[in-house]
Amino acid sequence: MLVVLSLGAGVQSTTLALLACEGVLPRPDAAIFADTGWEPRAVYAHLEQLEGVLAGAGVPLYRVSKGDLRRNAIDPAHRYASIPYFVRNPDGSHGMGRRQCTAEYKLAPINRKVRELLGATPPQFRRVPAGRMAQQWIGFSTDEVHRVSDKHRVSYLQPRYPLLELGMSRKDCHRWLRTRGWTTVVKSACIGCPYHGNRQWRHMRDHQPDEWADAVAFDHAIRKGGARGLPLNGQAFLHRSRVPLDIAPIDHITRTEWAQRQTNLLDHLADLNAGLDIDEHGDPDGCSPYGCRSGHPTTNPNLSEGAA
Repeated sequence: MLVVLSLGAGVQSTTLALLACEGVLPRPDAAIFADTGWEPRAVYAHLEQLEGVLAGAGVPLYRVSKGDLRRNAIDPAHRYASIPYFVRNPDGSHGMGRRQCTAEYKLAPINRKVRELLGATPPQFRRVPAGRMAQQWIGFSTDEVHRVSDKHRVSYLQPRYPLLELGMSRKDCHRWLRTRGWTTVVKSACIGCPYHGNRQWRHMRDHQPDEWADAVAFDHAIRKGGARGLPLNGQAFLHRSRVPLDIAPIDHITRTEWAQRQTNLLDHLADLNAGLDIDEHGDPDGCSPYGCRSGHPTTNPNLSEGAA
């Protein structure tokens, strides 16, 4: 049984990695990071630091990639993997693009690497030899138990959720990381992820102007959907307001954010409110490869072609 950690380089998976390095959890045989090519610089910097710690504990980190998601999404010569854009239809109704980017740019390369490590035949690594399995650690915390699903199960992978076994929430992970000096772990998501909330967009605009300019340019480029195939009947946007990102209403500050700027005495109030304002905090399910349900189901039959 091979033990692999799916390392997104966010709060929960970083906690898992460091718990293993400290011996609280057994040491995995490998950690795998799926690189979409469009992560913020802060994520890549954090990954470099984490790679050194893992190496010191004897855990190799494999970076796998399907290519540059940003470039491929607007390249008419490349196969298009749909991103969950916010769509405004000609009749004024709203829809959302299908989510294929996670499956193609995260799940597929991770699973391919697992098959390779299990001894699948090169160069395609499609068939795992009989009797070989991998236990895959996934960093769902207790506040994300609803994300546990068999939707993406494959025969050679056995999922395990160590944070659930330890009873650790995302807040617990933050606190545990702070006690060890890891105070700058950021959420791992593409620069132009539609699941960002206003707070994330504001932080990018105010502190990462190059990344903000990149997201704004991409937002303008995807107005009719992907560059390949039939264009949308309506228009696609990165921001849930369905207006161009550079003029989107991202400056609203909720009382949750004000509370979190004050003192730890207000942590409880912040916890109660976090996630209730999807505009401010982003989608509560975010962009995990293993919890691929996000947002509220849409049943409008008049959605644009390619929306769901």
